[in-house]
Amino acid sequence: MCGIWALFGIDVHSISKYDKTFSKIQHRGPDAWRLEYDLKVKNVCLGFHRLAIIDSLYGMQPMKLHKFPFVSMICNGEIFNWKQLGEKHGFNYETQCDVESVLQLYGSFGIEETLKQLDAEYAFCLIDSLKKKVFVARDPYGVRPLFYLASSNGILGISSEAKGLTCLVDELGLTEWEMKPFPPGHMAEYNILPGGKLELISLNRFFKTEEPILPPVLLEEGLTEKSVHANIRNLLTQAVEKRMMSNRRIGCLLSGGLDSSLIAAILVKLSKEKGLPYPIQTFSVGMADSPDILAARQVAKHIGSEHHEVLFTAEDVLSVLDKVIYTLETADITTIRASCGMYLVSRYISQNTDTVVLCSGEGADEVAQGYIYFRDAPTPDHAHNESLRLLGDIYMYDGLRADRTTAAHGLELRVPFLDLRFTQYFLSLPKTMRQPQNQIEKHLLRSAFDGTGLLPNEVLWRHKEAFSDGVTTIKKSLFNIIQEWIDPKYTDEDLKQAAIKYQHCPPNSKESLYYRDIFEKHYEGQSSKFMPYFWMPMWTQVKDPSARFIQHYAAK
Repeated sequence: MCGIWALFGIDVHSISKYDKTFSKIQHRGPDAWRLEYDLKVKNVCLGFHRLAIIDSLYGMQPMKLHKFPFVSMICNGEIFNWKQLGEKHGFNYETQCDVESVLQLYGSFGIEETLKQLDAEYAFCLIDSLKKKVFVARDPYGVRPLFYLASSNGILGISSEAKGLTCLVDELGLTEWEMKPFPPGHMAEYNILPGGKLELISLNRFFKTEEPILPPVLLEEGLTEKSVHANIRNLLTQAVEKRMMSNRRIGCLLSGGLDSSLIAAILVKLSKEKGLPYPIQTFSVGMADSPDILAARQVAKHIGSEHHEVLFTAEDVLSVLDKVIYTLETADITTIRASCGMYLVSRYISQNTDTVVLCSGEGADEVAQGYIYFRDAPTPDHAHNESLRLLGDIYMYDGLRADRTTAAHGLELRVPFLDLRFTQYFLSLPKTMRQPQNQIEKHLLRSAFDGTGLLPNEVLWRHKEAFSDGVTTIKKSLFNIIQEWIDPKYTDEDLKQAAIKYQHCPPNSKESLYYRDIFEKHYEGQSSKFMPYFWMPMWTQVKDPSARFIQHYAAK
């Protein structure tokens, strides 16, 4: 996890005035930073904030290689198959940094073939000064964030987070411009014009969820229960194993729900098999005796992790709420609620441990139909299409939450459930097989690990609990605590006027009005680009995103 930043088509002699803008994403890379101008491309500045995970000595960026001296790159990513690529193509790596493989692939085969061969999470900007080209690309599910600011006169800014771009509109005196998240699974190609400004040539999608991008791996053939369960176990285990690539200590977020518990259990098992020189630390967060705290405690004892419980009060949540909204760059209700606990546990990890790389369970609900409302899907086709929709938008909701709350504290999050090979296999299975069975969501995923002893049975089959609900109590959810604090700040008339003031995604409660006001203070007028809609459950008439309002809710 790092922070990348670039400006094209600006007067480099005044670059010092952009230092403060560049520094707004320094939390993503607390170990080192660099702003660089290279005469090979006129009026271009590249910036990099580094969190050193692999090859702390030679992995600094912008990266250039002796073999391809006219190509430079900034990349926030983890290339999980970099060693295999090196062996396959005979690359003579100059560093031991995984992202060098992107430069080696590009220099040898070009950009399109590069994207086909990466088993990775990434956002990168590659500059070819010889061909006068710039390429920008983002991984298929947008695990690594990226924003761009483009003006009508050829100025382009890119940044890992929008906060690294917002001030540039005024500083550069832009009149016609747009700022958006760079779309996952896409690659943009630009021509570099004589003055250093850019001309967009194409923005193309190179990844579609149902079209395999990587060569197949050896799997058990057939669709028998035995073979499908074995393939799910093996692919998820491989997804965790490849994400253990790190020179820094690895840990795991553990809510006590199915998803994080599976990842934590596999991670601990693999760490023992590999003989890691430290125990895996797991981290849970919540109020005292909340459902998540109790379940995570049980899981940690079962798997043998070094467990940390981070307890918070209502005052702790309220004290960081505004910071969380600024950090997230969204006004989405459920995303903000779920981020408060994750922000607090990440702060604890950063301040009290030496764990830097974290695994977590994000992505399972989207891939494996884990949300309670999937029980109400009219047909298997509806459920399948909803999985695809959720995966396509995860970078603006759960994926955003996972990245920003951890990156805010200099931590790197890795999400095995969004592994390309795992998702492609799981989504290729018959649609009826992936639906909830007997009113139990993620039935196929649970069944694959049933009888393995990896988790306690009561955790493996624990009812779905939304993260922002599970961290508090059955009687009082986190949103109740927040709403009680916010409600006195607004009148009913304020809420009515909000629908006029904010016509895109108009606030439907005083809570959402507060979120929007804080968001607009930092990212004025950007809600439609950063948050196209409020995340809400499908096939239900509820007006609040909390799972506790859905009729099937049964978590204890």
